[in-house]
Amino acid sequence: MNLSIRSSLVFAGVSAAIGLCAGAAVALAAGVADAGQLWRELPAAARQTAPAETLPDFVSLAATLGPTVVNIATLQSDSGSSADNDSAGGGNDNDDDEGQGGEPLDPFDVPRGRSLGSGFVINPAGYILTNDHVVENGRDIIVTTKDGEQYKAVVVGRDAKTDIALLHIDAGRQLPVAPLGDSNQVRVGEWVMAIGDPFGFDHTVTAGIVSAKGRFIPGNYDDFIQTDASINPGNSGGPLIDTRGEVIGVNSAIFTRTGASMGIGFAVPVNLVKEELGQLKESGRVVRGWLGVYVQQVTPAIAESMGLGQPRGALVAEVLSNGPAKGSGLERGDVIIAFDAQPIDDSRELPLIVGRAPLGHQAVVDVIRNRQPRELKVMISASQGEEIASVSRNTHQRAVPMGLTVKDLNPRLAHDLGLSDSKGVVVFSVEPGSSADDAGLKARDIILEVNRQAVSNVAAYLHALRARGTGKVVLLLVKRDNNTVFVPLEPEG
Repeated sequence: MNLSIRSSLVFAGVSAAIGLCAGAAVALAAGVADAGQLWRELPAAARQTAPAETLPDFVSLAATLGPTVVNIATLQSDSGSSADNDSAGGGNDNDDDEGQGGEPLDPFDVPRGRSLGSGFVINPAGYILTNDHVVENGRDIIVTTKDGEQYKAVVVGRDAKTDIALLHIDAGRQLPVAPLGDSNQVRVGEWVMAIGDPFGFDHTVTAGIVSAKGRFIPGNYDDFIQTDASINPGNSGGPLIDTRGEVIGVNSAIFTRTGASMGIGFAVPVNLVKEELGQLKESGRVVRGWLGVYVQQVTPAIAESMGLGQPRGALVAEVLSNGPAKGSGLERGDVIIAFDAQPIDDSRELPLIVGRAPLGHQAVVDVIRNRQPRELKVMISASQGEEIASVSRNTHQRAVPMGLTVKDLNPRLAHDLGLSDSKGVVVFSVEPGSSADDAGLKARDIILEVNRQAVSNVAAYLHALRARGTGKVVLLLVKRDNNTVFVPLEPEG
């Protein structure tokens, strides 16, 4: 009796479930019918589906490009100068990578070899591309090809700005070559492959996609290609390869908190490299056009304080006395919005554009000065080592009091600070948590201007502050060491 009751309950439950499923199936069928009707009503162009894509043939790519990749080692006598103590076998982007400095020297200061990174052959006569940081401190450079042959290399040319070096080996034979592609045609999301010697594991192949383009790393000249292909110490100087089997970038750096890959790697675009190869081979270095200014980002706060409609362009923080911009009429406080009709949306774009300008070229520079557009002409000359630098300051403004205590800059204090001019206001202290503190102001900074008005003493400084009105950003021009920079401060309240 109990058994039959139990069985009926089970079947009842199943029946109920089947009934629910049947009801759901009817509703689903109706939904599918409606969806089909909607699909038929779409225009023909909208109904086209993307073709199915398959994975690239990484096997063939590795087989073809692998022999073009080489290992690069060096003999060093400076234990603190190893290029492999951060980043992707070098570079300057890994501040947290403690404990990866150069290896200690053998007894009696005998230099020892160590693997630094990778490179790849671009000419069958033995010309090899790699990173500058891979070879910058090498006394003797040893190149090992995939077949195990070793050759002593000479540095043909180097450029620290783009982190590129051109080497040459005399192999006595024609070497396989990695073809250079077109990095301008690279699209975000497309497959790429990296080959290199991470941690000394030679000819390691990794794959991923292009994560982003136009990435800027402070202190570098490049607009990097970002990839999630695994790149580790030792990969530096190796090729980043597209699915056509062409090199689109030179692996240069990684973002890491551990010393190993975190899925964010950077490669120098190959088109930028191709622009330099002629100079590197002929003269051993790259000579670029020079404007002779320090520039900084136009933040929203700076744009508001200067009456700009939107934060764009490059704000001139200083015009160097020996640069071509000095005689062109370009002034501190000008916002450069175009160079030879090329818009400047980000200040970091300006060094790349100016650097590519021919020497002796008269460039047309469009600026905004005192809210009015102006057109200036500048004769581009060769850099004298003071190339355009971006003076960036990471400001986190908050609506709190400015928090600045200042005093007059007297001659004795100016002498102590190494200044030739005693006009201005020196920061005595900065209140913790204030907008001045958040903006990065420090004791001993010199305030030269308030809202584009020169201030020679505390009285003039206070007058300029009162004249700004309430609820407005205060724009300070600050001198620290040998640099000047505009610093926006949020108003009180």
